[in-house]
Amino acid sequence: MSQQTIEKKQNRIIAVLSIIIPLAVAGLFTIRIPGVERLGFLPPIYATTNAITSVLLVFAVIQIKKGNKVVHEKAIKAAMILSVLFLLLYVAYHATADATKFGDLNSNGILDASEKAAVGATAYFYYFLLATHILLSIVVIPFVLVTYVRAANGKFEQHKKIAKYTFPLWLYVAATGVVVYLMISPYYPVS
Repeated sequence: MSQQTIEKKQNRIIAVLSIIIPLAVAGLFTIRIPGVERLGFLPPIYATTNAITSVLLVFAVIQIKKGNKVVHEKAIKAAMILSVLFLLLYVAYHATADATKFGDLNSNGILDASEKAAVGATAYFYYFLLATHILLSIVVIPFVLVTYVRAANGKFEQHKKIAKYTFPLWLYVAATGVVVYLMISPYYPVS
């Protein structure tokens, strides 16, 4: 099989994954696992995976700037594994719990006037971060996959060209995941 044929096949796989992953996650939000108690211990774990991913991404960039390709590659692979782990834990949590509303101090699922007043304009910041985090988490999928495949195929110049966009997108998604968790965590129902 020629290199061009292999790359076309890889690009098709990337395109399919870039569509299927967000659709599957969106679809899984409509599913509740009957008889399974809310997995309330998962959010701090998946937020930690995002935090470690952020550190690994910065570390990987530092390593490649130093010319250490082997460590760079290991850090990126670890960040990819953690991102997949995040996604699995996130889906597992949301398959067992209703969405938490920002500002819902009494965890009744309804924001009354006093709760809205208590969070004030902070809610706008939270929802902006949440919306951009979700949108960019969809956008970053093909960027990460294409960037990785280009490096795996030894196309380092093409890899570098796309990596300059992939890195800030992926870092933003990972870092805002932590911030979103920290902002919403006071409103999680007590188990």
